[in-house]
Amino acid sequence: MSFFPKISFQREVEEYLTKVFRNNELIAALGTQEVESKYQSLLSHLSHPPSFTTVRVNTHLASVNHVKKLLFEEIQKQFKGLCVPVLEHPKLQDILLIPVIGPRRDLKKHASEVIVGAQCGYAVLRGAHVYVPGIISTSRFMKAGDLVSVYSDIEGKCKRGAKEFEGVKVFLGNGISELSRSEIFSSSGPLNGLGIRMIEPVYLSPSFDNVLPGHLFLQNLPSVVVSHILNPQPGERILDMCAAPGGKTTHLATLMHDQGEVIAMDKIAKKVKKIKQNAELLQLNCIKAFCYDGTKSLSVEKREDEREGPPFLPESFDRVLLDAPCSGMGQRPNMAYSSTLKEVTSYQPLQRKLFTVAVKLLKPGGVLVYSTCTITLSENEEQVAWALKTFPCLQLQPQEPHIGGEGMRGAGLSLDQLKMLQRFDPAAVTLRGMDINSLQDSREDDLISLANKDCIGFFIAKFIKSNGK
Repeated sequence: MSFFPKISFQREVEEYLTKVFRNNELIAALGTQEVESKYQSLLSHLSHPPSFTTVRVNTHLASVNHVKKLLFEEIQKQFKGLCVPVLEHPKLQDILLIPVIGPRRDLKKHASEVIVGAQCGYAVLRGAHVYVPGIISTSRFMKAGDLVSVYSDIEGKCKRGAKEFEGVKVFLGNGISELSRSEIFSSSGPLNGLGIRMIEPVYLSPSFDNVLPGHLFLQNLPSVVVSHILNPQPGERILDMCAAPGGKTTHLATLMHDQGEVIAMDKIAKKVKKIKQNAELLQLNCIKAFCYDGTKSLSVEKREDEREGPPFLPESFDRVLLDAPCSGMGQRPNMAYSSTLKEVTSYQPLQRKLFTVAVKLLKPGGVLVYSTCTITLSENEEQVAWALKTFPCLQLQPQEPHIGGEGMRGAGLSLDQLKMLQRFDPAAVTLRGMDINSLQDSREDDLISLANKDCIGFFIAKFIKSNGK
């Protein structure tokens, strides 16, 4: 049941993906019709938000039960008494799941229009209000207090400050303007703060602006699974190689009861600052964040200085998480993917450089988890096949918890190997809306099962290093 058009790609990227999802191994196993149906379903799912909002509880500061109660009260307040459940996950005991109501098809559209950028639009579909920097254009006479309809400029064609826009736009819902048009586009420079308060979004999802900030971390379900699979233990030394904005970093520190050391690296200073802010907000002291390029983080000889940061000597870490930079095609919702084929294919060599360093930095007997938030074979299963061939010291391991599906065929891996991988495929469930009545009639087990499947596209592989080579 598509509410939005399927995700669109640049032509060369679309041709590339079509080959990936119609590869010979897949067709031999499933048949042409099934393969085509799954691919088209994936394209539809990617343009829609997941069925649940997932929040991770900071168990370092509060119990899940306590936060669940506070969150339930907050949602009732936001949804004006509408009774939406807050669910605990049986296998991921530090997350809470909130069903997303929608799409709501009966919303009346207003004459006064506000156009927002694609990224702002996707945030609105996942529960955010509209902040001024996200606003590209508004109707000519918009005043503070006006009822407005909000649209997303998914192709990035609208000119800033335009008084009307006839290009491709997607309806996101209705809100109340907090500012007039002249205030938003004032010559004194860009404003910050709230621009449109959403009162009737197409997808009803709670806003987490300043909601229980030290207690909750908004995180997609597969991203939470990754840290549980790495399974860090108190007192260990852990490396999070590409760590920003710090969701997994802070989760690892929490799972270790803030005992040991989590080294977080990112090569962009602004992002490293964000990691430090998140660690401080969640009151985690074992995290040390460094602005450093992961591909250069291996040192062949002991340094003269006493600094504790990178580069590091070989075999310095008990466990390494490589949540690698990737083409990001699993992110949802996304209606128009703008990267070129050259950009998409640039990630595989970078991931291999990072992976090579990760293997060398890992102690014998240590665990390496590799993950991406994309759907291609080249960045996922092909990387596993390459790693097993390149590093005889690595052995593929089963994952616990195993919530996603198995790996995708097409990279020459055996069925046993594919079963040890975890691929979250949004198309694994039929696209359907959720209204308050169907929600009340649903069994909790069925809702959890839906949350496990209808999430972002994601991939996880777990390895153990058998000896010091």
